[in-house]
Amino acid sequence: MKRTRTAISAALGLGLAAALAAVPATASAQTADESFAGYTAWSQSEANDANNKAFFEAVMESALEKHAENPSAKAVTVTYDASQAPTFAGEIARSTQIWNASVSNVQLTEGGNADFEYREGNDPRGSYAYTDGKGSGYIFLDYAQNQQYDSTRVTTHETGHVLGLPDNYSGPCSELMSGGGPGTSCTNAQPDQNEINRTNQHWANGVSAFAKKFDVKFR
Repeated sequence: MKRTRTAISAALGLGLAAALAAVPATASAQTADESFAGYTAWSQSEANDANNKAFFEAVMESALEKHAENPSAKAVTVTYDASQAPTFAGEIARSTQIWNASVSNVQLTEGGNADFEYREGNDPRGSYAYTDGKGSGYIFLDYAQNQQYDSTRVTTHETGHVLGLPDNYSGPCSELMSGGGPGTSCTNAQPDQNEINRTNQHWANGVSAFAKKFDVKFR
């Protein structure tokens, strides 16, 4: 199975473990390829939506590569590293529990050889899912915004980007991916049924496409 993984990794051209090395969140101005899918609408654009999709697809490929080593597993496991966001350990744990209880085709777990990571700090842009436009990225949790908005909702919302969901700031509070659109009084941290269905479908489609491309048999 080790030989299979090496071959798949070479075919995909993945180097996500190295690519997710620490990058200061406010170190430089945003380039044309970078994307910040923020909790509030400041970052919304077609380019950001496209780059956020690239981040999600890179996370999926990384997770599916490892899933190929255990093809009988019912769900794909996406592994995260929360060591750079210790202040939000509780919120990250609750976000993980919410998503794992809601969806069946993908599950989140903390561990090594992570597919993405969480970071924390101060940033005038607030919290966001970041991608460099080349498939690598992380979730950044801003201190001030997480005092203003419900912190578990913020974290669960940003994690939704990793699982393939776009922002919809005009949506109601019952829609997790409406983010900060409904205002600071919104504390709902649960995805609605449509978001659950879309997430399950994203990962079912990903498994099928990966299996077809690399002739890997799952389940």
